[in-house]
Amino acid sequence: MSLDPDFRHGCVELIHGGGGRAMRRLIDALFLQAFDNPLLRAGDDQACFQVAPGRMVMTTDSHVISPLFFPGGDIGALAVHGTVNDVCMAGAVPLYLSAAFILEEGFPLSDLRRIVLSMAEAAREAGVAIVTGDTKVVERGKGDGVFITTTGVGRLPENVSCSVARVAIGDRILVSGCLGDHGVAILSQRENLEFEADLRSDSQSLHDLVATMIAVDPGLHCMRDPTRGGLAATLNEIAQQAQVGMRLRENAIPVRQEVRAACEFLGLDPLYIANEGKLIAFCAPEQADALLQAMRSHPKGRDAAIIGEVIEDPRCFVRLRTGFGGERVVDWRSGDPLPRIC
Repeated sequence: MSLDPDFRHGCVELIHGGGGRAMRRLIDALFLQAFDNPLLRAGDDQACFQVAPGRMVMTTDSHVISPLFFPGGDIGALAVHGTVNDVCMAGAVPLYLSAAFILEEGFPLSDLRRIVLSMAEAAREAGVAIVTGDTKVVERGKGDGVFITTTGVGRLPENVSCSVARVAIGDRILVSGCLGDHGVAILSQRENLEFEADLRSDSQSLHDLVATMIAVDPGLHCMRDPTRGGLAATLNEIAQQAQVGMRLRENAIPVRQEVRAACEFLGLDPLYIANEGKLIAFCAPEQADALLQAMRSHPKGRDAAIIGEVIEDPRCFVRLRTGFGGERVVDWRSGDPLPRIC
């Protein structure tokens, strides 16, 4: 029996996670070739690298999306984008990633190779190196193909301090583009929900857009990427943490017509739909116009908009002024209407 992985017809087997020769050959033939860099090539159980003086940022995220492949991406690229963006939301420059894979016995090696190559390409585009990782295999029926956990490290420039603690009354709230593309693209592929939708996921790394924004406004107060729970959950979380209220203008929130139509069809609200390549920013009111102009000058922020402002409110409500002139509270969801979305 050959221990060399067959990427055309082979499947993940328990021996690929057993710590023996088969696992070594899978790592050499796939992960090391795809993610190749000097730190990974050293073959140690950890990565040892120089860091510049100052502050570092670290974050971690697990990815359990279903389906694994979707219009505009796959779980591999998504794992890189999600963690790079979490590093960027501090205003930091992403440097390194680790990646841990939990594989299910029987998963096609061709699909695993496709995911890993996509992940490597996403890392190159973001300018980060995947420098350490781990591979485990679980028995057939005890996983769902592939789960990936990524940890990211970045360097925070000396003059930057993006934090929810800096959100202040009067701040303007900006979004970088149309909301809900990712969630609706995923839903359109679900076996029990398949419907026509000409949409692609917005999954992408925002490192270059963030760099453009920081160059214009180094004093930017706060940034978040509105992933699970969408804009509504993210703003409610920030409102609670900062002990402020927010007022949004419905007509200013960019949402594609296809997303609105799909949400109406499914009985969902676009404000609660997940995104993977968008950000929310809070800035001082006098910086808002310049920041908006800078975001719109970047391809990843061309649909950016100022959607509201931070207000004083001891109840920490997020309010929405509707297109008809009324007002409603955008509350937390009690549960998750869209599981396995990222």
